[in-house]
Amino acid sequence: METSLARDLMSDEEWAFFERFIFAVRAPNGRKPTNHRLVLDGIFWIARTGAPWRDLPAEFGKWSSVYRQFRRWTLAGLWEEIMDALNQSGAVPSALQMIDSTVIRAHHQAAGAKRGTPRQGFGRSRGGFTTKIHLLVNAHGLPMRTEITPGQTSDYLGFDLVMVDNLPRPSVLLADRGYDADKIRDGMEARNVLPVIPMRKSRKKRIGVDRSLYRLRNLVERCFNKLKNARRVATRYDKTAESFLGFIDITSIRLWLRHLST
Repeated sequence: METSLARDLMSDEEWAFFERFIFAVRAPNGRKPTNHRLVLDGIFWIARTGAPWRDLPAEFGKWSSVYRQFRRWTLAGLWEEIMDALNQSGAVPSALQMIDSTVIRAHHQAAGAKRGTPRQGFGRSRGGFTTKIHLLVNAHGLPMRTEITPGQTSDYLGFDLVMVDNLPRPSVLLADRGYDADKIRDGMEARNVLPVIPMRKSRKKRIGVDRSLYRLRNLVERCFNKLKNARRVATRYDKTAESFLGFIDITSIRLWLRHLST
């Protein structure tokens, strides 16, 4: 008896959430709509297993059709729209936020996309290509915004990318000493945000930090661990920055939905 490879499929409640966003971005072309729920489950399977698109089980449909739909939704900004809706829903407190970054190893076959490797978020190191994920999370350790840059990019640049104006403004921001810069501190204080950031050893003017509050920063590290349970996030296989960031956003959305369902 053949065993199904379809595991961890969406619940009816989860599909009901995605459905309204998917049909909002679907272009009316007169064609009969495909089974979007099955397609979305196929995308989730690729994200979770890290398998090549051509290895997608036939029960999800033709792999090329699922891939093309993934690219359509990604380029249409579907995942960013869903993340914005979750952040603005007020379902989770956002007064306390944390920021951090992690470097992801890229598979050697991921390079080679048009416009060059730096513009696709690849950086060179002794071990090969790398990509850095910059992540902002809320008090429940849920992703609020993610961006990617080449692996050697400083955290200062990543800070500016994820701290955007369309997100709920924090009252307190936790970060490690990699973000200890006068520009960041002054910018946060100008927005009435308390920066809880340890000092670099080279800083001459000493600034105190609330250590009991700073311990909560482990939430962003735990969030990275949860994101990396998706093998398509733990290792970069995608040639384009849009596709890789799309898988990060997809995994982030599912973390949100699982949290809200508990």
